[in-house]
Amino acid sequence: MKEFVITEAQTETAVLVGLITPEQDERKTTEYLDELEFLATTAGAVTVKRFTQRVGGPNQVTYVGKGKLDEIRAYIVAEEDADREVGMVIFDDELSAKQLRNIEQVLKVKILDRTSLILDIFAMRAQTSNAKTQVELAQYRYMLPRLQRLWTHLERQGGGSGSGGGKGSVGLRGPGETQLEMDRRIILNRMSLLKQRLADIDRQKSTQRGNRGRMIRVALVGYTNVGKSTLMNLLSKSEVFAENKLFATLDTTVRKVIIDNLPFLLSDTVGFIRKLPTDLIESFKSTLDEVREADLLVHVVDISHPDFEEQIKVVDKTLSDLSCADKPSMLVFNKVDAYTFTPKDPDDLTPVSRENLSLADLQQTWMARMGEDCLFISAREKTNCEQLRQVLYDRVRQLHVQKYPYNDFLFQHYDE
Repeated sequence: MKEFVITEAQTETAVLVGLITPEQDERKTTEYLDELEFLATTAGAVTVKRFTQRVGGPNQVTYVGKGKLDEIRAYIVAEEDADREVGMVIFDDELSAKQLRNIEQVLKVKILDRTSLILDIFAMRAQTSNAKTQVELAQYRYMLPRLQRLWTHLERQGGGSGSGGGKGSVGLRGPGETQLEMDRRIILNRMSLLKQRLADIDRQKSTQRGNRGRMIRVALVGYTNVGKSTLMNLLSKSEVFAENKLFATLDTTVRKVIIDNLPFLLSDTVGFIRKLPTDLIESFKSTLDEVREADLLVHVVDISHPDFEEQIKVVDKTLSDLSCADKPSMLVFNKVDAYTFTPKDPDDLTPVSRENLSLADLQQTWMARMGEDCLFISAREKTNCEQLRQVLYDRVRQLHVQKYPYNDFLFQHYDE
């Protein structure tokens, strides 16, 4: 059985496929495909074409309609005739085993969905034993219900206990089912071993967290690629890996930070994303425990992203799923140096949109009501970072007094 682990990115050409539905309009589909292209680029692929279809919902058999699937196949054939091979077709939603099998039969190229692409990236990014174990478990969770598709090649083999060995005979199914059940058993055993390993790691991490002393814990959370690691480096004066690619950080990094003699623990966590696979959330629970046990959440947002408000909602939803929605938190809008807007033409009578607001105008919207719980910075350019340090100091000090009131006399020493 092939091991389901990607070790390095291979440069291939990719075609993207998405749906326009009553729940997902054309603008949102375009944004999702932009993100899917960024995912493909992170994985080492080059996107050469996009296909979209306006439908009521995904086709349960082939995701898109038969006509659209034939159109995609015609494009692949035309590219092959022009000596431009299409390496893969990536769908923007998770595909079932049935959909994968039927799509492959028509398109005859490698098929990926959003989930498998994210899993591939996680496999490439995983560095520590903990991250590798979590990714492998998530991959097996994804693979298990799709095992049958991996054995369709056995239909071409003869033999078995049935007479004649003709196509579709009962005897022909024997070897495939036997191998399928063997692989299922191997995967289930492997998953059990990985779960035990993660439980052991979780116990070790719980002991480590318990030994950190009486310090407030602050966790950086946010959408992927919003600049959390850059901010971590700035505040902790460390060298956490930061890159302009999705999921640059998989393992939680914890650093001791001191502001005006006040120490606290700062953790940088894995970034969230739309349609984050449930298997990944389940497998990364031990990593996300840093979020659960944090005293303060610093929600970092890329204000230069055109869809940052929906990204905020995605992160809030994920935090709610982790039962962390009620924790003390603050919004830090990063990348103000990259913020752009389009001034509205005086003759344009259409309603003002968010894209027409300058940064100063934007700050006077709902964000103004948050006071010091909403800051605007550039971690790269170090804009307003002193203000952030002061607010963090005030919040951490307040939380420390609440959590360890008998240690309040320490702050008198800090202030001297």
